[in-house]
Amino acid sequence: MKLGRPKSSYIFWIKQLHEYLTNFYQRLHMSRIVHPPKDQLDKLRQPMTHGERLVFDFLDRELDEGWEIYIQPHLNGLRPDFVIMNTNIGIAVIEVKDWNFDAMRYFVKEHRNGRNELYARKDGREFAVENPFKKIKVYKDAIFDVYCPRLEQKAGYAAICPVVIFPFASRDRVLRLQEAFLDEKARKNRDAWYPIGGCEDLARGRLSTILPLLNRTDYNVMRPALAEDLRGWLVEPDFASTQRKPLAMDRNQRTLAETRTPSGYRRIKGPAGSGKSLVLAARAANLASEGKSVLIVTFNITLWHYLRDLIVRGVTRKGWMENVTFVHFHEWCKRVCDVPEFLDEYSEIMAPIARIQDDESLDDKEKKRRISAISGPILDQEIPHLAKKAAISTAEKFDAILVDEGQDFLPLWWEALRGICKPGGEMVLVADATQDVYGKAARWTDEAMSGAGFSGGWAQLKLGYRLPSDALRLVGDFANRFLPPESRDLPEPDQGSLSLGASQVEWIQCEERDAVKRCVDAVLAMHRKTGRQGLANADIVFLCSAIDHGQDFINLLTTYHGYQVNVAHTYSHKKSEETRRKMGFWLGDARMKATTFHSFKGWETRLLVVYIANARGHENRAAIYAALTRLKRSEQGSHLTVVCSAPELAEFGAGYRLGQHVA
Repeated sequence: MKLGRPKSSYIFWIKQLHEYLTNFYQRLHMSRIVHPPKDQLDKLRQPMTHGERLVFDFLDRELDEGWEIYIQPHLNGLRPDFVIMNTNIGIAVIEVKDWNFDAMRYFVKEHRNGRNELYARKDGREFAVENPFKKIKVYKDAIFDVYCPRLEQKAGYAAICPVVIFPFASRDRVLRLQEAFLDEKARKNRDAWYPIGGCEDLARGRLSTILPLLNRTDYNVMRPALAEDLRGWLVEPDFASTQRKPLAMDRNQRTLAETRTPSGYRRIKGPAGSGKSLVLAARAANLASEGKSVLIVTFNITLWHYLRDLIVRGVTRKGWMENVTFVHFHEWCKRVCDVPEFLDEYSEIMAPIARIQDDESLDDKEKKRRISAISGPILDQEIPHLAKKAAISTAEKFDAILVDEGQDFLPLWWEALRGICKPGGEMVLVADATQDVYGKAARWTDEAMSGAGFSGGWAQLKLGYRLPSDALRLVGDFANRFLPPESRDLPEPDQGSLSLGASQVEWIQCEERDAVKRCVDAVLAMHRKTGRQGLANADIVFLCSAIDHGQDFINLLTTYHGYQVNVAHTYSHKKSEETRRKMGFWLGDARMKATTFHSFKGWETRLLVVYIANARGHENRAAIYAALTRLKRSEQGSHLTVVCSAPELAEFGAGYRLGQHVA
């Protein structure tokens, strides 16, 4: 009896043939994926070097259309020059060095401990240089271990090819330099494992020398499904592409940005997403472009980065960003009081806080709790009063002072800032009482405003341009049910863009003991959406109200099933560490992001996970509202997941638990 081949074998080969034909058909009907697109390459925030441009043109010319090219991909903060990928062949990560071996001597220095280091010598001076041969090994290991985890162990590692290309140096000279950084095994297989490209390889089109993956015939490791794991780390984040676009404003916004009132004082109010920060940034850009000095004042440190990035898009003359200064209010108070006639009094007022900070018997969390308990009168009243006196005599004056998130300020603070405005200068205050997360908006009574320099009423922004329709319904329902009518200011739908921005909104109600894990699961679910529709992992943002919850989330996320993700976050009970983290927190960071409701006010993102632990009291509910309004609409879609362990919101959240609104 003649035995046939096992049925499973036929199924395997049928699947292989189907996958081959599918990809062959796709390649016949597609153009190469290049990210960012070719027409944007001259607008990159970090321009390509001459050598990088030569390498891109070489790759784009020599590779077939099945290869995707990613320029300066974020890759969770690693930022190689190029990653190229073929879903059926493999991955190459490329570092480009524009080194001229004739203009500068490069050599290897061996230290006493046997460690080799790469050095250069120029004009008689020696100095260490970044080692690209070690760097590409880091890239390869990271892609295999973290960003493409489903690749097979041995064969999968070989499917990742790290390459260094020197467009202006010969290959032979570079090979001699590389030798000291390879072990014996790597030296024997250098061309396959750690290939080098020189100027002659580019000139003669030696693609297979630079990319030895093309010489392999056993393409049985890489799969289209595996490439999906990596794309989310390669696709340019929404923020980065937005930075190349000029500021877009409607007629009302543009009028406010391009004009001033007769007195120079203007107050603007509007709901979340109506463009308050946009108008303030555009006004700052216009004034800076005219050569005027501008002071941007916020309550939160993290808001600086967002405003700076907006202003950069609006400044019309190179170098005029130097006219813009950013400061948070209490840091400004410290600066103006740092003169002999006020320094002693400032130190005396701050002494109770300083004593707690210097008490070594207290941990960071207890220090923060005690400082919070006594700091209200000190920071809200006593220090601003002193700063008001100091501002009158200080030499540093500004042509314009612009205050964002004005509902976080007190009238006294505004009065203090008036002291540093030049005669005939300009002051602008923008606010949204609905986002009154610190409980200060009620202090802005008509009587307080009458003495603040304003004439006439508030300029108003009404249309909401940020939120997609599903999220707009969610925040509207929340505000109408949980926020007081007197402070409620909700965005009106932008009729011209109602169809813009398909979105997914989901509410997950859970017990507090399960909350952190559910938050991690929600973020990983966002991660599985990336790599498609322009969604990038760097666009994922997690928000919560408490530092403890944030730290628990970070600890679990970075250890969950070996998921080794580097997250940019602001969580720390140590004041100096928290400040340092906030100063370094910005949307352009290549990593996933996590912070508090308060620190993300004014910002926006397409991929948002919000954890609600406490919904009691007006300030907590205002903070929840502010967090929910951070979702940004996009033609390619946006996603919001709310994880809630606050029982007060269980009934409300039931209508959104499956991602579909129930009227």
